[in-house]
Parts: sequence; C-alpha cells; structure tokens
Amino acid sequence: MQHFTTHLHDEAGTGALGAALARALLPGLAIHLHGDLGAGKTALTRALLHAAGYQGHVKSPTYTLVEPYTIQIAQQAVEVMHFDLYRMASPDEFLEAGFREYFNPDTICIVEWPEKADSALPPPDISVLLSVSRVSDKGRDVELQALSDKGSQCLARLKFAPNL
Repeated sequence: MQHFTTHLHDEAGTGALGAALARALLPGLAIHLHGDLGAGKTALTRALLHAAGYQGHVKSPTYTLVEPYTIQIAQQAVEVMHFDLYRMASPDEFLEAGFREYFNPDTICIVEWPEKADSALPPPDISVLLSVSRVSDKGRDVELQALSDKGSQCLARLKFAPNL
C-alpha cells in the first residue's frame, strides 16, 4: 500500500496539498482525517474542494455534521460529502442519521473525527493524520496512508512537492 509523509510549512502548503489531492481523487473514495482541533482538517478539505472546482463557500460541518458538494472528475459530476463527527456522542448516531448510505462507489466521503463513529463507519481508503509540527512549532506534519486498492491508486496519482 502507498504511504506519504511531508511537512507543510504554512497554510499555503496545506492548500497546495489539498489541490494535489483534488487532482488525484477517484469516485467512491472514503478519506478519514485525523488530528487535534486546529490541525488543519477543514483547511485541507476546503482547499481540495476549491481545487476540484467547487466555487461556493466551504464551511465546517461541525453543527450540521455533513455538508454536500458537487465537483467534476474527468468531466463527470461527483458528489462529495464532508462529515465532521466531532459532536457525535456515539456511533449509533451515525447509523441513525442514515449517513452510511453515502458511502458508495460514486460518492467521495471525507470524514473529520472518524473515531467518533468507530465501527459504524465504513473503513477508509485513505487515512490522513495532520499534526502541528513538534520539531519547529511551525507548520504541520502530514501522513497519508492508503488502506485499500482504490486508496493506493489515488496516492500513486498524487503529485506533491512541498515548498522547502
């Protein structure tokens, strides 16, 4: 399986990684974003959506739990569901809300705080870990790991060179 790590020096680096991911997306991907509050999960998702052609405002779904967006991949409209499960009290809430139906071969699901839904959440194709850099206290460290064949295909297509 594919594995990728890098250091993002600033917000522009996060935006550049989001743009690179947008160019590598495949329909049906499930991407889990891990990291503390303020680690850049929503910033990465916002950059990805804008780079994939979404023109509107991208807000954090902290209170709505999910926000839908439509992007273009290979001139096909693809639905992206952006989840933020931070406020969920149990995995049952995920199931009761009917969110599992969005995880299908056509929809891209990006999930912040996936640990809140635990075993109710379908497994990811890509796991992303964002953390504030421990070395310099500036920027973010990021690790992307493919956990399926589809995730490996996506990361194999990823073309990203951080600004050094």
